[in-house]
Amino acid sequence: MISFELSEEQTAIREVIAEFARDQIRPAARPADESGTIDPAMIAAAGQLRLTAGWIPEQYGGDGSPRSALTGALIAEELAWGDLAIAIELLAPRLLVCPILEWGSEAQRARSIARFAGAEYAPAAIAIAEPRYDFDPLTMTTAARRDGSNWLISGDKCLVPMAAESEEIIVCAALEGEPGLANAGAFIVPRGTPGLKISAREKNMGIKALPTYRVTFDQCRIGPTSRLEDPTGSFDFARMVAQTRVAMVAMATGVARAAFDYAREYAKDRKAFGAPIATRQAIAFMLADMAIEVDAMRLLAWEAAWRLDRGESAFTEAALARNYAADAVLKVTDNAVQVLGGHGYIREHPVEMWLRNGRGFSAFEGLAIV
Repeated sequence: MISFELSEEQTAIREVIAEFARDQIRPAARPADESGTIDPAMIAAAGQLRLTAGWIPEQYGGDGSPRSALTGALIAEELAWGDLAIAIELLAPRLLVCPILEWGSEAQRARSIARFAGAEYAPAAIAIAEPRYDFDPLTMTTAARRDGSNWLISGDKCLVPMAAESEEIIVCAALEGEPGLANAGAFIVPRGTPGLKISAREKNMGIKALPTYRVTFDQCRIGPTSRLEDPTGSFDFARMVAQTRVAMVAMATGVARAAFDYAREYAKDRKAFGAPIATRQAIAFMLADMAIEVDAMRLLAWEAAWRLDRGESAFTEAALARNYAADAVLKVTDNAVQVLGGHGYIREHPVEMWLRNGRGFSAFEGLAIV
């Protein structure tokens, strides 16, 4: 039976992250969106939360806490409630650390993990999405082909967070150019590798404070020890995609919840014809629908996370949750703008920013991981 009753530890973690999001992230969200940069002091302060270091094994310098997809979803939602761009940047180290810890060799762990175990922030990146309108991880065109004992990687990726700032990038590619879950591989590519080109920072409609890049691999040659494989020689691409999608659904829930919370309080305070607009049936019903969507998104994320924590396949559940959340977060954020009326369209209120951020979830792939 599925149980979503949080442990005392999970409840405590959620409360700590929620407090940080309220006191630190939310005030920094609008300045970051306007300037396109995130305050380094705020990023440094987040180091005390041990968002990545907390569950890195002690032998690599971390705290050794057990990793849980459900706990990761709780953290992702609360951070995104504060701001989506800041949340993705704060959790970016997990994009490298999680796959290496789960599927990497001991040599890869020893080489790459230690720098993420301290309080100082270290960026990381993973490249999954490709610049195609019909992109699907099952039909990647980026290919990794054997060249003797080495690999040659060729293809284009987009929406790669923190690519220019990261020492290493994990790139997902179709082995021998054959797409499909069974033929997908992941490779650690150091920045500066010949054939790796990181283009200028992308200009996005939303998440404007987050650096994302188009990354090109042109016969990029890497050694045999760069491929992620567990001791049995396998790599579960479906599981990794499910982990990234659960994170994005949790973040969509956070963005939608932020919009709903703001619209609800505005509707309580804003008066028309002598009464709060929240008492008007049209507004009340709209707010009720928004609340339903937020809860539905959260439960879908938690179900997939619960399956991941049990070691079960969650690929289908995560895909369904992602498809639902992409529509639901857009509906909720758009409704928030409507509740505010003309005020929803101006930057004096954050709902227009949440609408821009929410619009991207239909295209986001691999920006975070639980």
